Amino acid sequence: MAIFLTKDSKVIVQGMTGAEGMKHTRRMLASGTQIVGGVNPRKAGTTVDVDGTEIPVFGTVAEAMEKTGADVSVLFVPPAFTKAAVVEAVDAEIPLAIVITEGVPVHDTAAFWAYAGSKGNKTRIIGPNCPGLISPGQSNAGIIPADITKAGKIGLVSKSGTLTYQLMYELRDIGFSSAVGIGGDPIIGTTHIDALKAFQEDPDTEIIVMIGEIGGDAEERAAAYIAEHVTKPVVGYVAGFTAPEGKTMGHAGAIVSGSSGTAQAKKEALEAAGVKVGKTPSETARLAREIIAG
Repeated sequence: MAIFLTKDSKVIVQGMTGAEGMKHTRRMLASGTQIVGGVNPRKAGTTVDVDGTEIPVFGTVAEAMEKTGADVSVLFVPPAFTKAAVVEAVDAEIPLAIVITEGVPVHDTAAFWAYAGSKGNKTRIIGPNCPGLISPGQSNAGIIPADITKAGKIGLVSKSGTLTYQLMYELRDIGFSSAVGIGGDPIIGTTHIDALKAFQEDPDTEIIVMIGEIGGDAEERAAAYIAEHVTKPVVGYVAGFTAPEGKTMGHAGAIVSGSSGTAQAKKEALEAAGVKVGKTPSETARLAREIIAG
């Protein structure tokens, strides 16, 4: 089992024929992902040879779904065109759209997120500004390296791409059911809570690792959800313990004002919900190991 993405997932790539899209299509194919098509209106009707695999290019998401049965789209579309690309995916009612693109204007994200809601939330959006989603040994949709871990019993949800990779590597001998990079922008489609709910319901996930960052209140809300609804053990890490107050740090969502949004406030909220919180990624991995060892 896994969440959101399995070996049966049929993946299309919006923006496949661009440099980034092609590079990561090649990597996803090499890791076993079923890539069934690309989408580019200007190259519709052509095929692209990716390391010996002929992949058809379609004019629209709807056409790609009709011809291939695709149920996942990965978006490598420039920021200026991302909103239109997501709206197209939502209109086609593809079940999962993973938006890798960084630098999407927040008002565009707000608009396509609201649009998906107005259409009944038939499309789950992950991202933007995220590394995507991997279910090791089954499928990889995005830019997460496929060779740093294996299938196992840990579920990972993270705001940070780099920390996703680090925790996957540090716990590689135990392995992961799925790892979801949700992105660090102020507005994102899939939240910590969405992933926590899915991992709680997944029979093959025995422990959950949750990585947050300073800024906003997503981790505090996740803590409240864990206290009420999650019975599996959760280990957490919050990036930004040394960040100065009042500064905008790296990710667009990481703005701290007063005690609100600080790493310490998030750590305290998570610990109050029974989550063991590491002060470093390596300590977080050690805490997970201790729980698994019993």
